[in-house]
Amino acid sequence: MATSNPSVFLLSVNGQIEGANFPCYDDLYCKYCFVYGQDWMPTTGLEEGITQITCKGRQSQKLIWNFPLDITFKSTNPSGWPQLVLSVYGPDVFGNDVVRGYGAIHIPLTPGKHKRTLPMFVPEPTWRLQKFTSWLWGRRPEYTDPKVVAQGEGREVTRVCSQGFVTVIFNIIMKDMKKLGYDSGPSTSSNAQPCGTASGWSTEEQTNL
Repeated sequence: MATSNPSVFLLSVNGQIEGANFPCYDDLYCKYCFVYGQDWMPTTGLEEGITQITCKGRQSQKLIWNFPLDITFKSTNPSGWPQLVLSVYGPDVFGNDVVRGYGAIHIPLTPGKHKRTLPMFVPEPTWRLQKFTSWLWGRRPEYTDPKVVAQGEGREVTRVCSQGFVTVIFNIIMKDMKKLGYDSGPSTSSNAQPCGTASGWSTEEQTNL
């Protein structure tokens, strides 16, 4: 009986945006989207979404969303491995929704459960006058397209300020990667750092952008 030779491999991602820690802010919500290369295509699930607004509890300073993630990709090439981009928003002193943090992370490179904490940042005005007018009008600098945080090009000219953390849980399933010559490595625990190699392709350890 002839064995089938797949032409694509599948990457299934589910999990949740668990919560966040922003010591100076409350009543926040989070938008998410996936960024991926030209050889990748979503087959099922949602590419973007928005969580509910949540506030801190009396006993904890952590914001809890527990918002589900569920998407499956197909590809012929690991180049352009998908990234998750997060944007957190909340009210300022004038009641306007402003960005409280951006962050991005590559989807884990190995099957199994992974827990990641993303450091978040916001763009900073370069001039004092810009800082004053941003405060006066309640409009702080933000990206027109949040997906830019997943790209390195042009990021070096942006001044940013670290601000808070978001925790994400990933459950990763891969199919047919080995049949196409790619070795995703053994399953890892939630505290282990994934590393994978493929024929003619080397991957770096995942980094938080």
